[in-house]
Amino acid sequence: MPNIGTPELLIILLVVVLIFGSAKLPQLARSLGKSARILKAETKGLREDDDEQPETKQAPQAGTATAAAPDAARDRAAQLRAEAARLEREAAAQDPTPRSQGALPSGDPIQGVPVDPSRTRQS
Repeated sequence: MPNIGTPELLIILLVVVLIFGSAKLPQLARSLGKSARILKAETKGLREDDDEQPETKQAPQAGTATAAAPDAARDRAAQLRAEAARLEREAAAQDPTPRSQGALPSGDPIQGVPVDPSRTRQS
């Protein structure tokens, strides 16, 4: 690999000045500095995330709340689904007359909203 000395650096600098112009160099340096700061902050954040993961991935001991958390969440979701189904059955039992789409609970059509019966969805 060739060594880059002072004459080569001066030639590279001269080419950069000719390509970008002297007015653009400060803007380029600023944007390069911002990019470097953002990259540094992101890599620091990734390192912190990597440091935090082993703490959260520790093997749960038997009988701890951590081991029961997924099961508790599943149980709660099942309870909520059962409750929603029960409420839907109760609502259907209280209002046995099916309403057409685009109608209020009283059966009156919604004012100002055209309803084309041929385009209503059948549920």
